[in-house]
Amino acid sequence: MTDAPVTDVPVIELIRPMAGFPDHRRFALVELGEDGLLCSLASLDDPGLRFLVVPPAPFFPDYAPEVGDDVVSELGISTAEDVLLLVVLNAGESLATTTANLAAPLLVNHATRRGGQIVLDQPGLEVATPLLGEAGAASPAR
Repeated sequence: MTDAPVTDVPVIELIRPMAGFPDHRRFALVELGEDGLLCSLASLDDPGLRFLVVPPAPFFPDYAPEVGDDVVSELGISTAEDVLLLVVLNAGESLATTTANLAAPLLVNHATRRGGQIVLDQPGLEVATPLLGEAGAASPAR
């Protein structure tokens, strides 16, 4: 899976909706900074519904989620390069207290602009992993 620019997929249809939001399927993916890391996944049907998302590689370089063949088929994925991988953030008071949901990443196929939040069955992946590591002092890799 690649860390392609988020701008490649501005509007997506979630065929696997975000957990807890089964009726929200159409979202806009909007970059919030010039570096392209922090993005907002905003519902097109409910303007008040937004999720903060980031590509995991700068923060979790060893993160390698394994998805089933059913997901690959549903999203029409041919190669790993077709996929934009994002993790949902739970914003804290600061970056030191912000967490990432590594247990349920968001996968988006660039070509079809279809995606979904995939709940993984991988031991050790948590829904609230500190974004900057346990110490909160690390900075993202560039």
